Amino acid sequence: MYGDDDAAVPIQSELVAILRTHLETFGTAKDGRLFRTRTDGVSSGSAYAKIWKQARSYAFTPEQVASPLAARPYDLRHAAVSLWLNAGVHAPEAAERAGHGVDVMLRVYAKCIDGQREIANQRIESALVA
Repeated sequence: MYGDDDAAVPIQSELVAILRTHLETFGTAKDGRLFRTRTDGVSSGSAYAKIWKQARSYAFTPEQVASPLAARPYDLRHAAVSLWLNAGVHAPEAAERAGHGVDVMLRVYAKCIDGQREIANQRIESALVA
């Protein structure tokens, strides 16, 4: 474990299986880090960028590689939070999972919430009728 705090991180069972296989195969650094250099050191930002660029070329079509889609690893976090909010996960729960305060999360992600008006209208109408 990295640091002194244990935190519950809710992820899908498929991802848990992948992570467990990785840990069984490669283990962790002495301080608990998952990713490290061959000499157990800290990976540099440029190393992450190089690996990310290679991974995109394997995972995406040439058109997608040329686009800004998932240009940085951080973009995946943004996509995940946007997905959660658009799926109807309540803001406090999404914020906790993302490690944000609700105010920060809504300021950053409110513009990404799309297609919720009809659902909101139905919920309001149901609450008024009840």
